[in-house]
Amino acid sequence: MARPSIVPIALTLDDRTGYTLWAPPWEEDGEEWQAFLGTTEEDTATLHLFPTPAKLAAFCRTRTEHDLADHPVWPVVAGLGAADLTPDDDHRYDLDGVYDIAAEDPDRWAVEELAATVDIVSRLAECLDTTDEDDDDDDEDEDEFEAVAELAGKPEIGSLGLGVEAFAGRSGEDAWMGVGTVLDDLWEDVVEELSEHFDWTGGGTATLDEYPSASEAGDDDVAGVPDDEEPLPARAGAAPAGATAASAATRAGVRTIARGSRVTASAADVAAAAEFWEAVGILPVEVVVPEGAGVTLRCYVEDVARFLGRDGAVFLFGSPTDLARYSAGKEQHDLTEIASWPEVADTDTPPLPAEQDRYDLTEFSEALAEVAAGAAGLIPLRALLQPVEGVRDLAEYAGLARVEALLSPTAPLGQALARAEREPEAVLGAAEAAQLRPVWDEVVAEVSGALVFRD
Repeated sequence: MARPSIVPIALTLDDRTGYTLWAPPWEEDGEEWQAFLGTTEEDTATLHLFPTPAKLAAFCRTRTEHDLADHPVWPVVAGLGAADLTPDDDHRYDLDGVYDIAAEDPDRWAVEELAATVDIVSRLAECLDTTDEDDDDDDEDEDEFEAVAELAGKPEIGSLGLGVEAFAGRSGEDAWMGVGTVLDDLWEDVVEELSEHFDWTGGGTATLDEYPSASEAGDDDVAGVPDDEEPLPARAGAAPAGATAASAATRAGVRTIARGSRVTASAADVAAAAEFWEAVGILPVEVVVPEGAGVTLRCYVEDVARFLGRDGAVFLFGSPTDLARYSAGKEQHDLTEIASWPEVADTDTPPLPAEQDRYDLTEFSEALAEVAAGAAGLIPLRALLQPVEGVRDLAEYAGLARVEALLSPTAPLGQALARAEREPEAVLGAAEAAQLRPVWDEVVAEVSGALVFRD
């Protein structure tokens, strides 16, 4: 089983976004457990939500009386700052936006987002439910989260786990309508059941006035509490409460490799743009290297990566606007001959890269340095998969033989990559990180040499 871990998440409800922590399932004393940052008092479980990651970080530094206090990696989390406790896009859940998603066409983005939202709601209910399953009194505390259980048990909702293929064709359209009907019937009851357990004061450290509306809140809000703020009084020696036995399979690392995006766009804007880019078969890509960050375009010709560039040099632009302006011009490049290029040159759809098409090669270098310096256990091996995916494509297009050699199965980096594919949740140790860091830095240097930053 993967080692215990904790990840920051964000929940949006009633036009407020709150930040908190989730401990995905871990094994202890032969049982699987999961928990959220909260407390349980007098048989009532509460989830603590904070208006900013900075407020969350301040709480973690100073409080010990909560459900995660005895989690194996809590000492590491307690030392993290706001930047490390800012959720990535995969761990932001908009409970207000469920109806809007269900009203969209069932593309990959809509199905995955809806499935993830339903999944986190089910996990919250499981951890917040303090009903004793062995209690013979069926008249009291029965079905505390009845609507959540009913929602999760609907076959229409279960089909979300099958992916976008479950909603293809005429029968798929009917299945998607079925999902919407179930949500119309149950979702308001679901959020009502959950909201009774949501603490929007962050354990008494915040007020409702500190929450901006969800439309005004920034995705990377790390403001609000300076690092030298006077600590809040803490009550030591408190026993953890509220973690519940679970049988879920999703796990994530404490240290999320944020991809350092330089592109500012909402998830809704990215999803809307993706419809066009997926249709033409040419996708926007973001690359971050020590020299800077930029966006470009990539497609595959007979499964071989081809980028917006020429003679093996990849053109990067400082913003989607700059990229769109260049694409509308007349300069020849290696995508000009692609059949759908005229549509790209003529479109008003901004080239906004999706999360899986963002490759921050510098942040992984920094994470390796942290682990090599003694912060073992902070990053799982799966953090290697995303940046290597981008590196392979860039190396293939640019003909970087040295990168291919460094990623070969017999090389240290290639061996780590193979292990990441077999055991994605295994974590890097200090010795392994120290060995991989100079190799990865060489890979980044090779790739950087193939990038040309354009105005």
